[in-house]
This record gives sequence, structure tokens and C-alpha cells, in this order.
Amino acid sequence: MARKHSKHGPYEDPESTAEEPVPVVACWLCGRPTGKTIVWHHPVPKSRGGRDVVPMHPICQQTLTANFTNSELQRHAMDVDSLLANPAVRKFVDWVANKDPDFTATTTKKQR
Repeated sequence: MARKHSKHGPYEDPESTAEEPVPVVACWLCGRPTGKTIVWHHPVPKSRGGRDVVPMHPICQQTLTANFTNSELQRHAMDVDSLLANPAVRKFVDWVANKDPDFTATTTKKQR
């Protein structure tokens, strides 16, 4: 018969039950704090040799993939300012600036 309680005490440390505050992470594209869902985006696509990842909102990542090809993302690399120079991305960032961090909406399809 299995024991109901361990001889050595509970598995969890009773002193560590207090939750520590989760650090606020800013989105790489829009600069807003991220919500519950964080997408770890490769600014230089993995198919193009990218290894670095940055935190983003899912809607921000969808906007990037809808407006840029992998080759274009490789050329921009980690330069957010050059991505924001695109009128469609700038318009999106201005629009989403006052939205809730967990805000989601459908984005337009790739315009190529």
C-alpha cells in the first residue's frame, strides 16, 4: 500500500509558498509590457542563421511576419528603428499603444 505522506516531509518547501512578483518584460517591437503570453521571436529568422530571441506580444509578431519576408528581417536584424520606419508597422504600433498587454486581434494577411 502506498504511503499517504512521505517520511521526510512534504515535497514543497513550506517557506517558498509566497509567490515572488514576476518581472515585467517589455515587448521588443512596441515597448509595452508583455502580458500572460510572451512569444520569443527570432529577429533574424532561424532559417537565416538567427540565434538571438526577444520577447514580443503575439500580435506584434504576427504583424512583423505579415509585413516582412525572412530576407527583409535578416537585413533589419536587431534594429527596431528600421522596422518602425515601415509605414504599416508604425501605424500598427501607434494603434496598439493604448491596448491591454493581452489584447489580441486578427491581423491582415501577408501583403507581398
